Amino acid sequence: ATIICADKTGTMTQNQMVVVRLWADDSLLMVTGEGYHPEGEFRRDGQPVDLEEYPGAQLLLRGALLCNDAYLETSGLDTQRSYRLVGDPTEGALVVAAAKAGFWKEEVEEVQPRLAEIPFEAERKRMTTIHPDPTTNGYVAYIKGAPDVVLQLCDRVYLRGREEPLNPERRDEIVQVNASLASQALRLLGVAYRRLKELPEEPQADQVEQDLVFVGLLGMIDPPRPEVREAIALARRAGIRTVMITGDYPDTAMAIAKDLELFHNEGGLLTGAQLDRMDEVEFAGCVEEFDIYARVAPQHKVRIVEALKEKGHVVAMTGDGANDAPALKRADIGVAMGVTGTDVSKETADMVLTDDNYASIISAVEEGRIIYSNIRKFVFYLLSCNVAEILVIFLAMMVGWPLPLTAIQLLVLNLITDGAPALALGLEKGEPDIMERPPRPVKEPVINREMGWGVIIQGIAITTITLIAFRVGLDWFPNNLPAAQTMAFATLSISELLRAYTSRSERQSLWSIGPLSNRYMQWAVAASLAILLAIIYVPFLDPIFDTAFLGVREWMAMIPLLLVPSVAAEATKLFLRRQRL
Repeated sequence: ATIICADKTGTMTQNQMVVVRLWADDSLLMVTGEGYHPEGEFRRDGQPVDLEEYPGAQLLLRGALLCNDAYLETSGLDTQRSYRLVGDPTEGALVVAAAKAGFWKEEVEEVQPRLAEIPFEAERKRMTTIHPDPTTNGYVAYIKGAPDVVLQLCDRVYLRGREEPLNPERRDEIVQVNASLASQALRLLGVAYRRLKELPEEPQADQVEQDLVFVGLLGMIDPPRPEVREAIALARRAGIRTVMITGDYPDTAMAIAKDLELFHNEGGLLTGAQLDRMDEVEFAGCVEEFDIYARVAPQHKVRIVEALKEKGHVVAMTGDGANDAPALKRADIGVAMGVTGTDVSKETADMVLTDDNYASIISAVEEGRIIYSNIRKFVFYLLSCNVAEILVIFLAMMVGWPLPLTAIQLLVLNLITDGAPALALGLEKGEPDIMERPPRPVKEPVINREMGWGVIIQGIAITTITLIAFRVGLDWFPNNLPAAQTMAFATLSISELLRAYTSRSERQSLWSIGPLSNRYMQWAVAASLAILLAIIYVPFLDPIFDTAFLGVREWMAMIPLLLVPSVAAEATKLFLRRQRL
């Protein structure tokens, strides 16, 4: 892929809302902690504070906890306790924030159980629950919802343990605080209350949700996954661009993108509404300018994919819902979420992300590059060896020489000498610069021009030294063809074993990757060399493989020849590296 279009929520972020700011008692407090672990501090100006000094903050957290349908499940011992959220992530963040202040839902609800409620509705943008009020022996209604909606229903504000009139100045101050926190990509909720003398039999919104006392604001965020920033940087080095697609507001998307070091162009954000106003031609002309798409719907994803593909990009698209299926289908690589994804999206996608993590996509890209590179090494090695074996036989026949190799010796070369090192090449860990290379062209064949020249050079080098060894053997042993054939067989076998080491990288020198760093190669070469020596020096094997004993003189003649293909391979790689500079 050249572009990865990834969802923000859950893929780039943790999908765990966390309260990080609260405003109450005319004070802005920071809340520390991560995830759903109820451990953290409340700070003001960087210093820890005692919430006993902030009754408004305590009431804010208590109200958010009671007007809430989520809860935490705990398991394990105190030293190894784990927590799991049951319910909406946004409400869960409020439960965790209250627990950090010492308000546990089970304990609080024992004192103030829920007696009635007005459920949340998208049109109303708020929720109300009614509980006993221990301070007055009456009842209290807690209202939680969108800050602007809740604030409109209030005529008083709770400040430092007292109810104060909500005059225009205080209302404007709350609006400004809300706007400031929203600009930091925080999702905000407001909390208010109203004391009731009697418990309504069937509570109605127009009766309960009026003349409220505003308590404060809670700001939360779905934090980025810590490993995603590095993954995006790694993808960038690999020539892969990351595009964020989200249904969230532009400010939220921009803040997360900047945190992840994804967003570099202040104009590189497009909303779904802006996209709707563009025709296909206009959008295709500017699609590459945008790093972020905010407030988009599933149908927008299809347009984004098609426009990028028209520009020649190989596009990977993530999705988890059934309505994401068309975009996953249109993308070159559809990636479904394994945890939150629907069955429809998983069946449509080409790949399922088991942990819903963007970093896993980059890990898959890296693993795919390693596998593809190892396949090329495997093919490169076998082709160069087999071409040499064919040329040795062909050229010897052309000049009227006896056959340099017997049929059984060729069989040994293909099954043992070539086979074991080739399998070891398939187990290479990957070269250090594997993620520093640009994506390969879509239509590039496995055997490209560069590999083709490499096969020719290696084929000629191995053929040449094998024929030289055979010619020397014929001159030294004019009446002993098996001895000459054994010299050719040994030269070809060992040069191919040494060639396996230089095949471990198409670009890097053998010394830069470490000659002994692939232990499977050591075992493969050692086993093949042992078999070769056994074939030559075990007497009862001589007639089977048509070999003869080789002395020191023969080896001294062959050793300089054995190194020629490896030197040629390293020289070729050096030339290619300099050509790319």
